Amino acid sequence: MPVLKSDTVPIRSDADVVAVRQIVRVWSIEAKFGLVDQTKIITAASELARNTLEYGGGGHMFIELVEEGVRKGVRLTFEDQGPGIADVEQALRDGYTSGKGMGLGLGGSKRLTNEFAIHSVVGVGTRVTVTKWK
Repeated sequence: MPVLKSDTVPIRSDADVVAVRQIVRVWSIEAKFGLVDQTKIITAASELARNTLEYGGGGHMFIELVEEGVRKGVRLTFEDQGPGIADVEQALRDGYTSGKGMGLGLGGSKRLTNEFAIHSVVGVGTRVTVTKWK
């Protein structure tokens, strides 16, 4: 799958979570997403960036503008070197939270995107990759 462009965004503070939202908005407009799809990918990015900061102790987002045939998409990969997730299936269930949130972050992000993958190793960290296609 051709990558048209890519960038890396650090996630170390609340301001970085805001920056993630702004960058994803710009890239989703560039991919010619409609307003509903822009809102979906921005919301997913915000949730995943917040998780990276709060649960992973910070990390980064790798953003790519991708192309597959005639369609364009935005692929986001969030990585941290935090404690990892012991039970990924449980973490994906709505209502489950290991903190003070509403427990909609991972499952909600999965529903808001077209592709979702998570890899987590306890004591090593977590990587979540989502793609939204136009």
